[in-house]
Amino acid sequence: MLRIHCLIALLWFAWAAVAQPPVFTRADTLRGTLLPERACYDVTYYDLNLKIKPDEKAIAGYNAITFRAVQDFSIMQVDLAANMTIDRILYDEYQVRFRREGNAVFINMNRNIPKGSVGTVKIYYQGQPRIAPNPPWDGGFSWEKDKQGRPWIGVSCQGLGASVWWPCKDHPSDEPDSMRIYCEVPEPLMCVANGNLSGVVSVPGRYKGYDWRVSYPINNYNVTLNIAHYAHLKDEYTAADGEKLAVDYYILDYNKEKAQKHFAQVKPMLACFEKRFGKYPFWRDGFALVETPYWGMEHQSAVAYGNNYRNNEFDFDFIIIHESAHEYFGNSLTMKDNAELWIHESFTTYAEVLYLECLTGSTEKTIEYLKQQRLRIRNLDPMVGQFGVNYNRWRDSDIYFKGTWMLHSIRHTIANDTLWYNTIYDFAQKFRIQHLSTDDVISFFNKRTRKNLTPIFRQYLFYTQVPQLEYKWEQKGKKTTLHYRWNAAEKDFNMPVWVQLNKATGWVKIFPTAQWQALTDKRNKQPDLQFNTDLMYFKPVEAGK
Repeated sequence: MLRIHCLIALLWFAWAAVAQPPVFTRADTLRGTLLPERACYDVTYYDLNLKIKPDEKAIAGYNAITFRAVQDFSIMQVDLAANMTIDRILYDEYQVRFRREGNAVFINMNRNIPKGSVGTVKIYYQGQPRIAPNPPWDGGFSWEKDKQGRPWIGVSCQGLGASVWWPCKDHPSDEPDSMRIYCEVPEPLMCVANGNLSGVVSVPGRYKGYDWRVSYPINNYNVTLNIAHYAHLKDEYTAADGEKLAVDYYILDYNKEKAQKHFAQVKPMLACFEKRFGKYPFWRDGFALVETPYWGMEHQSAVAYGNNYRNNEFDFDFIIIHESAHEYFGNSLTMKDNAELWIHESFTTYAEVLYLECLTGSTEKTIEYLKQQRLRIRNLDPMVGQFGVNYNRWRDSDIYFKGTWMLHSIRHTIANDTLWYNTIYDFAQKFRIQHLSTDDVISFFNKRTRKNLTPIFRQYLFYTQVPQLEYKWEQKGKKTTLHYRWNAAEKDFNMPVWVQLNKATGWVKIFPTAQWQALTDKRNKQPDLQFNTDLMYFKPVEAGK
């Protein structure tokens, strides 16, 4: 099954590879930068209230944004796609004026809002939100049908931004402390959103309203609606300390038996993740998988699942493991700027490796899995993108696969698995439900391991060049001598590697720098030069060839 997934991914990456380098517009800056009209306030609560109209592929309702003023201001910016109509905006129940510039909405508060004050703006809007051309990579609403021809609706908007379908402060650095999502859908459809279902009410016109409550901070792009003829399966996970976690599965009603069997892998996964990263971070809201008409997405406490109940050749469902790992890396531990999406994807992709290692205890299988990931590294763009813009325009998949090989390389640079596991665990715990930057990541790993890993991180994150280990060797009498040095973009790149001159000597750890060094063996054995590329991501290159 993994080969099918690889083919799909490679086709998409091939398309991305011929795409032009990104060109940014003012609209990208308005979305990606904290200009004064956005930096002036902090969102504390969203109250999103919507009615879904499947026949019209339309939505209507409001979002009430409760905020705290970080500084004095009279104009605030929120974000909503230009094709969505704003009917009116209220501030403390008084209608206020606004102007639109593309997807940005500038609200005139009609007064000075002093620093420290708390207020609420309520934005009434409606329209036909963007239809997703290729979800989840190119997102929007998915207005699909299930196998019985009934409505099956979902939304995905990572990179594109939540403002494609609801008004919000659409920047990763600002999350509400909690949120309400109220959604009305035609009977007998069910709406599944994030958090816990607090109530269901009947609404005139043969509609039902589903009231969901999120009790933790949540990324805007993680907010979701899933609408279908769902069956609901309940389960429970017991943590190492005995605490019980609610586990829920919302699946198409005719897939109930299939899901009961296939989702048996969820609780062992939760146990592996607890061992390596700590307890599930959104405990009060529970863990849920929701069947969707697209492949998958890490929607917080309502993880989107659309992999058709298939395991890969390593006997696990990639989508379940990957998207659930995002609950730690992406949902709990979150980037400060869109340019740093590698923080989400690299650690999550590496979590697949740790899960497989936990599940099988086999180093050979994890290396085999890593090698399959390495085939998809393209080195077209640096993993860190451009700051201050709405950035989601990498032409390759390197924030996933090069990222996991970067972490794998750092693990073997440290060469102490106990320290490595403790570092990953402490990293997930220290930044639990917090935002962080690339510099924060590097600083933490340096301090925790007591090693200067900065040149290694920077080489993989900021450059497309694969570090090359240049070498030349010679045989003179009984002596075999290997000369070697790093050719890397990052100054002071100093990652160790393992080399074998011949089978008798076995593997030897060397510490290359930018300067030539030499390793000599005097035992007159048949040369059998090999570099261990299973542990590090680099390219051996014979000098002069």
